[in-house]
Amino acid sequence: MPFERIAAADSDAERIARLRLARTNRVGPVNFASLMLRFGSAERALQELPNLVKQTGGTFVAVPQARIDDELARAEAIGARLVLLGDSDYPALLSQVDAAPPVLWTLGPLKPHTRAVAIVGARNASAAGQKMAQILAHELGAAGFQVVSGMARGIDARAHETTLTTGTIAVLGGGIDDVYPPDNAALYQRLREQGLLVSESPVGYTAQARDFPRRNRLISGLSLGVVVVEAELRSGSLITARLALEQNREVFAVPGSPLDPRARGSNDLLRQGATLCESAEDIIRVLETQFGVFAQPSPRWPVPPLIFPTDGQDGDIAKAARRLRELAGATPVSRDELIRLAGAPVHVALSALCELEIAGLITEVEGGYVAS
Repeated sequence: MPFERIAAADSDAERIARLRLARTNRVGPVNFASLMLRFGSAERALQELPNLVKQTGGTFVAVPQARIDDELARAEAIGARLVLLGDSDYPALLSQVDAAPPVLWTLGPLKPHTRAVAIVGARNASAAGQKMAQILAHELGAAGFQVVSGMARGIDARAHETTLTTGTIAVLGGGIDDVYPPDNAALYQRLREQGLLVSESPVGYTAQARDFPRRNRLISGLSLGVVVVEAELRSGSLITARLALEQNREVFAVPGSPLDPRARGSNDLLRQGATLCESAEDIIRVLETQFGVFAQPSPRWPVPPLIFPTDGQDGDIAKAARRLRELAGATPVSRDELIRLAGAPVHVALSALCELEIAGLITEVEGGYVAS
């Protein structure tokens, strides 16, 4: 899905429409991009969707405009800034990942750049682990890298605190105004004043457990690589590492004592091929080899939209939708495989799948799979 081909919004009305489309139930990042590439604007997509979904036998209800107005008012009250996919200041690295978030809220003076590394790890980190996070963050900051993390206790907090003066980005699971954990209220305020807070959740939203994997994909997506300092075998840090690999990012792990359960996850990453990290030099050396020229210009925005040529193909899309419903079942199937089996041109199958998902007739599950 060519997310980078979505052009900047050309009016305030279109910006608000994109926010409303992104907040509408069952319109995730993939369907958002599909709709934008099909119709060319969120305003037109919102106009067309009720009839399109009705034809599939499902229902479509856009998020009420009052809810969008409330979100905008909350954002204005705290000075948050709306950044849309296609804007010139949308983070360039994040725009390159699959299912890039169509909407971000940011708060703070820092601007993200492509020299960024994520440092993540255990919330109940050991003193040695926190010291290592501090050393790595300091050395990366001195080398000109921004440090990205999730504002959690332990490793995250230490990485942020160390790089407030050199550049640090905190990605939140809740809204941009959701201070979590509450223990980090002072850190949140300092990040707001010196660094950058980023969230794709609605302003005013309180994070739930299910939101943190989604947050973790932003942490890795904003970064050239992810460093895991301490992590248990079942932890959010390992989810971040997995997402980093899916996004073609480098993964680094700090080795730990086999007697400490907090090191089992990071040691397991090393067994699986992560790069051993004992200093920032290990990170910088790999990144300079992998991404030889950091000075490459960012993608040029806005770019012309690539609109799917589906006008006059409603019958083909309806036919593809029927075929997709026949193919989908209770067992999850990869989106790509389902589209291949539909036997229709890719843009037609994508449009049909998008309509079925928004209608609630096909459900997206984790990992790019769908089921009925």
